[in-house]
Amino acid sequence: MTLMDEAKKGNIPPQINKVAEEEGIDPEIVRKYVAEGVITIPKNVLRETSPKAIGKCMGVKVNANVGTSRDFVDVEDEVKKAETAVKYGADSIMDLSTGGDLDSTRKLLMKAVDVPFGTVPIYQAASSQKTVVDMTSDDIINAVRKHAEDGVDFVTIHAGVNQNALQRLRKGDRIMDVVSRGGSFTIAWMIHNEQENPLYSEFDYLIEIAREYDMTLSLGDGMRPGCIHDASDNAKFMEFITLGELVKEARNSNVQTFVEGPGHVAADEVQLSVKSMKQLCHDAPLYLLGPLVTDIAPGYDHITGAIGGTIAGMSGADFLCMTTPAEHLALPTADDIREGAIITKIAAHAADLTRHGQREKARQTDLRMAQARRDLDWEKQFEVAIDSEKPAAIRQSRKTGSDACSMCGELCALKIVQDALKGNTK
Repeated sequence: MTLMDEAKKGNIPPQINKVAEEEGIDPEIVRKYVAEGVITIPKNVLRETSPKAIGKCMGVKVNANVGTSRDFVDVEDEVKKAETAVKYGADSIMDLSTGGDLDSTRKLLMKAVDVPFGTVPIYQAASSQKTVVDMTSDDIINAVRKHAEDGVDFVTIHAGVNQNALQRLRKGDRIMDVVSRGGSFTIAWMIHNEQENPLYSEFDYLIEIAREYDMTLSLGDGMRPGCIHDASDNAKFMEFITLGELVKEARNSNVQTFVEGPGHVAADEVQLSVKSMKQLCHDAPLYLLGPLVTDIAPGYDHITGAIGGTIAGMSGADFLCMTTPAEHLALPTADDIREGAIITKIAAHAADLTRHGQREKARQTDLRMAQARRDLDWEKQFEVAIDSEKPAAIRQSRKTGSDACSMCGELCALKIVQDALKGNTK
């Protein structure tokens, strides 16, 4: 049975108990929402992981992308990146490798981490042929099965990129057309072969594969906007209408899903995008790249993504794919991954401070920091901080004779007022 089968029968298996304890939520509530498909716990039956829950009432989760490119193949470095991401707060890892031995790379990365692990099987299908358009529909479907057999917990499937969405793209006025790599592979294949996307036309078979291994289907946003100008257009919303239909099909077979979203979206359109996606996709857990709220910050897109991610999380998004300082520029380094993980974890926590089911728990963490700052308890502050290493290093590098920070020293506002309230003003 799949996890959704179990949940619909009223059973509470160990992974539901574990995430309920971690989230501070009644296991029965988690079971109910898993049964409804509004919480997803990605876990292939062939792989042991530390389960993570994504969706309603759960804390906002963070994913980190790693993987080789055809220009740079250093598997050991990618393993280090995956381990770094998890160390600094990533809740899941995706392997986006396109260069080198993809099977070996995927297995080494999966072995290195115990969090949910995702892939994009069409990358492997494309690597088996000279060009992307030379893939066969069997290549595409068989890659999904191969990843399921290897124990992958969730796979991105660009099943919403169909002929209908392609028509909207052709009629639109996008500047950047398609920036999703998997989406571009799919569209190029459809145009060259004059056929429907097999991930859409054979979606029922993909459901069978996913059900066999209890693998989660991450319904990819192949039409996500790649710049602010292209946000909130017909192509994007046509894809979401299709993804909503596919969510229902998967739920009918008790296969877990979540839905991927944009992309580049201006801050005042983020809430509209999130709420529309939630409505069109029947409140399925929502997985966003960013969203990046401006196009003009290369080198700082981990920050533009965190701004958008906070707004999105407040609006109902459940899962943030981190961006790094290398976004749009280069393959990220381990330091880039560290920075991106921490910044995105901050965004997720900022959103949790506002979310039903997580608000009180998240605010207790901030309360502990406030109390530690009041008491000038530096070790406690570092313990509570999302990143303990950087603040400790900064404080150590600028020593002061006071127990306050070197910015104020004996002129510390906290010390002055506390002394005054105690009657010690001399």
